[in-house]
Amino acid sequence: MSSSPSPSELTLRRQLIATCRELERRGLNQGTSGNVSVRLSANPDDGFLLTPTALAYDVMQPEDIVHMRLDGSHSGPRPPSSEWRFHLDIMRARPDAHAIIHTHSAYSTSLACLRRGIPAFHYLIALFGGNSIRCSDYATYGTQELSNHVLQALTDRTAALMGNHGLIVLGPNLERALAMTVEAETLAMMYWRAIQVGEPVILPDDEIARVRAKIATYGSYGAEKHGTGL
Repeated sequence: MSSSPSPSELTLRRQLIATCRELERRGLNQGTSGNVSVRLSANPDDGFLLTPTALAYDVMQPEDIVHMRLDGSHSGPRPPSSEWRFHLDIMRARPDAHAIIHTHSAYSTSLACLRRGIPAFHYLIALFGGNSIRCSDYATYGTQELSNHVLQALTDRTAALMGNHGLIVLGPNLERALAMTVEAETLAMMYWRAIQVGEPVILPDDEIARVRAKIATYGSYGAEKHGTGL
């Protein structure tokens, strides 16, 4: 790091690394696949922290984490993830996104390779903002074109599949983003299994709207602090 981080920033860097290692422990990423970012503070001008490119999570140290600013500049001894563009564009466009997790998890990626989003086959799809988790078009990794596709798929949503690529999830903090990444991959697994037998019954939009309303008043302790709580 170019200068010593504050205690709060150092804690956040360690939490980011812990999140990456938990993703690997759960089998949601492997080796150097995927990437994670988190805002430094509620002030957008402070920018965000992002995992570096081509560095395995099990050897990553706090000083390896890249500090990115919303003007696209960055600091630190390592270059940022090759996917820094969509992290930057999401942080600019979505003030509700304080943490972003991108994985190559097996079931989500399998559906993404089919260009098949996840419809409302299960009521918990409502956790992600609507009646589906959309699948974006494909573009080469690290390009502005991919970032544009991802932003479009994330309109009014907090998760999307990335065509022939993987999964992306937004959250208000790293803990919540991790919990929702697990939930999205679980839904992808259940949907993938269901379509091996046939086409599942899709819940109507008005039911998803009712579920979303119930989630909004469910109770922040269970939902925000310990995953879905549902």
